[in-house]
Amino acid sequence: MQNINSFVVVYILNNHSFHLYILICSMMEQNSKSFAIPRCIPFLSHSHSSSIYFITTFATLLVLVLLQIQVLTSSVSTCSLSWPFFDQALHRDESSIHTDLGRARSMLRDSVTFLPLKDLRFANEPMSGHTWFMSSMNDTFEGDETQHLHFPSEASKGRLLCLSAGDTSDGTKNLYALAWPEALPHDATLFPGLTFVSDTYYDYGNLWHGTSAILPFVSWHQKKECAVPDRWVLFHWGELRTSMGAWVHNLTRAAIGEVRIEDLRGHGGAGPACFEKAVVFRHNEGAMKKQRRREVYDMMRCKARAYCGVTRAIMDPKAIRMTLLLRLGSRSFKNESTVIRIFEKECANVDGCVVKVSWGNNMTFCDQVKLMSETDILVSPHGCQLTNLFLMDKNSSVMEFYPKGWQELAGVGQYIYSWMANWAGMQHKGSWRDPHGEECPHTDKLACFLFYKDAQIGHDEARFADWAAKVLGEVKEMKSSVASRGNTSKS
Repeated sequence: MQNINSFVVVYILNNHSFHLYILICSMMEQNSKSFAIPRCIPFLSHSHSSSIYFITTFATLLVLVLLQIQVLTSSVSTCSLSWPFFDQALHRDESSIHTDLGRARSMLRDSVTFLPLKDLRFANEPMSGHTWFMSSMNDTFEGDETQHLHFPSEASKGRLLCLSAGDTSDGTKNLYALAWPEALPHDATLFPGLTFVSDTYYDYGNLWHGTSAILPFVSWHQKKECAVPDRWVLFHWGELRTSMGAWVHNLTRAAIGEVRIEDLRGHGGAGPACFEKAVVFRHNEGAMKKQRRREVYDMMRCKARAYCGVTRAIMDPKAIRMTLLLRLGSRSFKNESTVIRIFEKECANVDGCVVKVSWGNNMTFCDQVKLMSETDILVSPHGCQLTNLFLMDKNSSVMEFYPKGWQELAGVGQYIYSWMANWAGMQHKGSWRDPHGEECPHTDKLACFLFYKDAQIGHDEARFADWAAKVLGEVKEMKSSVASRGNTSKS
């Protein structure tokens, strides 16, 4: 059995007095049923004089140690941080700890500061930088995505987004704040799950404006493993909105999932609404890169066709399908029948060409999805119905028409469908601008634009015929080339 040697001296502190216990341990060594004298007791194995010397020396050292300990004990007893103080700090009762935590939580709750959703200090540049919506918050950038806000996050220091925002006509009366999950504002209602929060400078009814507003959410949804929000909260200029246009609503549902729009005016609580998780977009497509936009438009096209049960029809690969998507009222053609006749005549000169004529106002969302899936050339006046262009097959063509006055007065917004065609992988084949019409009676540019904005569009039969023939020829050549490549690959 292995030798075990020890010499232990233990001092025990009790009521500021010390008791000395000297434990002289013995060593037990089994050897032929006998025990050896332990080496740890030297005075049993030396001479009598040596033992006396050892005991005297040990006693002297012991006295010195005890005197030093007594001095230290006296110093500690006079110190303001007494032993009972430490004992009290280490053994505080649980109720007092809870009281202090409650006091700290109350202080955090009272420190929550609500600010206006719409900050009029930035009214001159409402869409720039941090915008006038939640202006105290700086955006997060993730790769090629649109800049956005995310709560809770490192940028929010783990705090949640809270809104007190039921006003539908004045965004300065609607408020926002950040709060710790453990210290939400008084009377707050916590909404579990994921919330999409959108603010747009435009609206959610117009096809183009609505698509521009939801597109960054579609992109985020795709990048985040198809995360579906439990609710949407919509704002325009910081003013609460509780609905989308039917077309925009259906596109959102097709691309992301069920759309539940929260009405903060009746959420069931008198206080603010706080959200367990929230994603905020306030720039529409914003800084999203071109390639990423194309990927998102591709996904929305695919999801919309699946949502509407549209399948690719088997057809002659050289067939050319031309659609005239017309308007009623503002920016409609003055003489629709003549315009239709011109394009039908040019189409008849090309083998395999067919013309369809439709009006966007009398079609459902799925009607429009199906029509665009059967269109190679889209002929249409400038207007929100052109938003459907991304639903065509890629590399399809667009021909656009404007009333008088737009080129000089409309600004860069007149080019949105040219940009959209490029982002979605289509070919914008140019525009025709009506040079004829009444002269503006105003001197102010804005007043003149409003005068021309919704005017009807005339026609130029020779120009329309030449333009249609040119586009038809280009599409025919492209389709023939694709068909030839397909036949070559099969052989």
